[in-house]
Amino acid sequence: MSMSAPLFGLILAGGASTRMQRDKATLAYHDGQTQLQWTYDLVSQVCDATFVSVRPDQRDEPARAAFPQIVDLQPGSGPIAGISAALAQHRKAAWLVVACDLPFLTTQTLQYLIAARDHTRIATAFRSAHDSLPEPLCAIWEPAAREPLRAHLDAGKQCPRKFLINADTLLIDLPDARSLDNVNTVSDFATASEALRARPLTRATRDLSHEGRGGDGDGGTSSFPLTRAARDLSREGRGEDGAKSFPSPLVGEGQGEGEASAQHKAIRVQYFALFREQAGRSEESIESTAATPADLYRELQTRYPFQLAPEQLKVAINSDFADWDSRLKHGDTIVFIPPVAGG
Repeated sequence: MSMSAPLFGLILAGGASTRMQRDKATLAYHDGQTQLQWTYDLVSQVCDATFVSVRPDQRDEPARAAFPQIVDLQPGSGPIAGISAALAQHRKAAWLVVACDLPFLTTQTLQYLIAARDHTRIATAFRSAHDSLPEPLCAIWEPAAREPLRAHLDAGKQCPRKFLINADTLLIDLPDARSLDNVNTVSDFATASEALRARPLTRATRDLSHEGRGGDGDGGTSSFPLTRAARDLSREGRGEDGAKSFPSPLVGEGQGEGEASAQHKAIRVQYFALFREQAGRSEESIESTAATPADLYRELQTRYPFQLAPEQLKVAINSDFADWDSRLKHGDTIVFIPPVAGG
């Protein structure tokens, strides 16, 4: 059994949004969903439980009332008050803390952070792409942070970044520099909305991805994360040993497993960090006969100078961590996650 604490999610939504001149939690970038709902759904896919951080006066607001809440114990102290309250309320849990104003955040970025997590440290955080300092508002805070963080607050210090700078924090490089770009002003909102509209990410594309059917996109379409319901359905396809054993949708009646594995499948591969540099691209769609991620990785090694052994990597299928012998299906999105550069 893992010694690491269970991972809970905390969406920071207690800010006053002064510069935006309207509540940032209610902004809509993705298919009409409020940013708070979208962020909550995103984080819920990778955490055991998820809560929204609020000030006492926000508990009954329509935008927040429907969510499980962690109420600030020291309101007026900024986001650090929400983090401290979460650590105090669930003392045995680690917290994936995410600000609600990150519209470019992806499931893959969160998975990358979780894969790098060191539960022996105070926290695991991304190194800012802008100044190389810790990013405290998309980070994992371990239970051991509770007492030193409370002492930090009691001393009148309110900056979570400065706390992480002086704490035992594992820093890792961002796989996608833009994923933590936040939106603070009206002009930021307009710019971010335009950038997101320019991306060919439609609800129809997401739904096809969830159902494992893929699509006939142009290869530049990034997959959306699986919903909790889709993940639960996918788990029903696991065998007794826990490994996924989905049949290929290309298999016709009378075809055996050997024939099925030889069928060509359209597979989208996304590349992060070292692999993105070595492949010279962030993603691509390929036709492959690979039956498993292990087969696909060997195939990619014949195309690109990938030298890392599979045991050094993690693999995700459709935004869900998977085994190397999982069965691949037509339309799957695969991510091979290399070791992270820690500090």
